[in-house]
Amino acid sequence: MGHTASNRKAFAVGKIASWYRITTPATPLLPYFTCICMTSLNSNVYLIGPMGSGKTTIGNRVARLLGMAFIDCDAELESRTGASVNLIFDVEGEEGFRKRETDLLEELSTKQSMLIATGGGAVLRQRNRELMSASGAVVYLRTSVAQQLSRLRQDKKRPLLQAPDREERLTKMAKIRNPIYEELADIVFPSQNQNVSRVAKRLSGIILSYLNDAEQAPRHHR
Repeated sequence: MGHTASNRKAFAVGKIASWYRITTPATPLLPYFTCICMTSLNSNVYLIGPMGSGKTTIGNRVARLLGMAFIDCDAELESRTGASVNLIFDVEGEEGFRKRETDLLEELSTKQSMLIATGGGAVLRQRNRELMSASGAVVYLRTSVAQQLSRLRQDKKRPLLQAPDREERLTKMAKIRNPIYEELADIVFPSQNQNVSRVAKRLSGIILSYLNDAEQAPRHHR
């Protein structure tokens, strides 16, 4: 959102006092969201985090609450190429897939009012990190390897998950990627095994609070 690394905000659930000051359990949530969305949300929001963190499931609901268009990068690439992510990996390798991913982010970063669920490895490319940081708020859905294993136990589609020892593969990926997620994020949101609708409402409020604060803050280049 145009802040320096030193003053970017990493919010955790339970620490968003400003959100709780502007709504109470007795206050209807949706009219408040509708009012804000119609007037304030010109920025993009990027969801980052590992596979199984809920970027698509939670992101879709948050986008509806905030009145934003929702794009899942993996699904968009599949739609445009007519090939699954698995097939793209098989034919072009991970590097070929990452190039397509960057090209898509280049395009999406020029738009407004979009909530974009990125692939788990999108943060590995510096160009992708620059695009997200410069054009929107970056939200890290933090989760544990144990939660990933539980949520992805039936998944047979993700190419990087096809390994004899899934836990070892996810642990190695987390060691490399988690520090990058943390550094890039404007908002850190623990993605826990809770009711999706409730989680989406909480995250929507946090995003609104962040964006409203960012609108009022002096603009800097990261």
